[in-house]
Amino acid sequence: MITFERRPEDYRHWRLAVDGRIATLTLDVDEDAGLVPGYKLKLNSYDLGVDIELHDAIQRIRFEHPQVATVVLTSGKARMFCAGANIYMLGASSHAWKVNFCKFTNETRNGLEDSSRHDGLKFIAALNGTCAGGGYEVALACDEILMVDDLSTVVSLPEAPLLGVLPGTGGLTRVVDKRKVRRDLADIFCTSVDGVRAERAKRWGLIDDAASPNQFPDLVRRRAEALAAGSDRPPEAEGVKLGPLQGEADDTGLRYRHVDACYDRDGRTVTLTVRGPQQPQPQTIEELLAAGDGWWPLAMARELDDAILMLRTNEPTLGLWVLKTQGDVQAVLDAGRVIIANRDHWFVRQTVGLLRRTFARLDVTSRSLYAVIDESSCFAGLLFELALAADRSYMLSFLEGEGPAVALDETNFGLLPAVNGRARLDTRFHGDEAALAEARDLAGILLDAAAAEDAGMITVASDELDWEDEIRLALEERASLSPDALTGLEASLRFPGAEVLQTKIFARLSAWQNWVFYRPNATGEHGALKLFGSGTRPQFDWERV
Repeated sequence: MITFERRPEDYRHWRLAVDGRIATLTLDVDEDAGLVPGYKLKLNSYDLGVDIELHDAIQRIRFEHPQVATVVLTSGKARMFCAGANIYMLGASSHAWKVNFCKFTNETRNGLEDSSRHDGLKFIAALNGTCAGGGYEVALACDEILMVDDLSTVVSLPEAPLLGVLPGTGGLTRVVDKRKVRRDLADIFCTSVDGVRAERAKRWGLIDDAASPNQFPDLVRRRAEALAAGSDRPPEAEGVKLGPLQGEADDTGLRYRHVDACYDRDGRTVTLTVRGPQQPQPQTIEELLAAGDGWWPLAMARELDDAILMLRTNEPTLGLWVLKTQGDVQAVLDAGRVIIANRDHWFVRQTVGLLRRTFARLDVTSRSLYAVIDESSCFAGLLFELALAADRSYMLSFLEGEGPAVALDETNFGLLPAVNGRARLDTRFHGDEAALAEARDLAGILLDAAAAEDAGMITVASDELDWEDEIRLALEERASLSPDALTGLEASLRFPGAEVLQTKIFARLSAWQNWVFYRPNATGEHGALKLFGSGTRPQFDWERV
């Protein structure tokens, strides 16, 4: 079983050092510490385990070191920043492993940009050696790329000419959309094995600046201080320590304090239940900081994030996730009010960031998502984002008496945007301002099934007489469809409207890379990825398909 929780004292590949406003993350990969046997992580190449540590380190900087405003990513290896994803690992991996590996690394890189965009945490890639493939894609996710000019260091994206695949973590998109490199120059760059040295890399826009080896440390320091000077991260704040998650996993599911995942292997489904606050919540900043990582929104988000990653990686056949909540609607709305009232405080802002990135994992998860709203549910405020992220939502309607209710609050109107950068309500109503205004008028009002259906907040309102049969048939029908077709269908429907960089990476790139990984030109017996390092030339099928 692959797990995603790490502690800094156990890192094998990264070193974190904090000096005032600047943190340095040094990549120094232990080549004998691959996540699974069968390959060595030479030349600072990485596998999933390396990226899990990076994800953990960035998370700890966000919460445990709020005074840090700039993170410098550099290498502990002489003349080698990073050779990218380990090719022998990719060559030996299953198709599903390769695709999910790319997805997690994409989310980690998007997370750097998310923190830069929303939280004032800036990133510099200090390329003190050659930077190839996925290594350059790490750099592309940073705010600035600085490169040593030693006449030998290069940057490159050599996947197409060398391996017959694509840069798997957004390199092609970021080169032209983010770095604004001319596409004819990008075409040369992305089809060259040799790479580009500092002078040309700067002229083409592939890096921001370069310096000789003697002057390089000073350049990095000056740029890190300049970015830190423009950040609103609080220089005197004390951090909140992230303690170990209290979770259990076995063949029947996952169990945390606020989140459970219960497997139905015969039905190929998992019921993912998120519990609302179970006790009175802190109201002031002082109380929030005293609660620390036990504050419900933070604790719940950490557990849900871990559960999503564990399910995606370890349970590929559980293709339908049934999203449920459990608790008191008003308690969730109260938690939302505290968040809104204190949204500018660094601790609340970082918690909102974790919620935003965690819910966004659902948006790009290749699983069907059904929200089931029953009498024990608390789909309100920030937890209503789970229902909005679902492909469908079913809500129980009582013929007599009081049934379940859902509710919106201010957190549903842009605080927690989806991967496309838009509020999920905005996406749901295709940007219709009149519909959004009507939804805003409903904020704070408890909506029963009929009212929720009339307002467009749910998909189906089902009365109590038909409830169990309707849910059973809906789940059985979905689970009977082709998982490949559903993955394509869901990815196509979840992000209507204009594309942004992130949706291009997750939809366009994922679709093409998925296909390329299946093609014999890449992964067949004589494919380029399979034969890399063997001295044998690949044999290509020259038909364009």
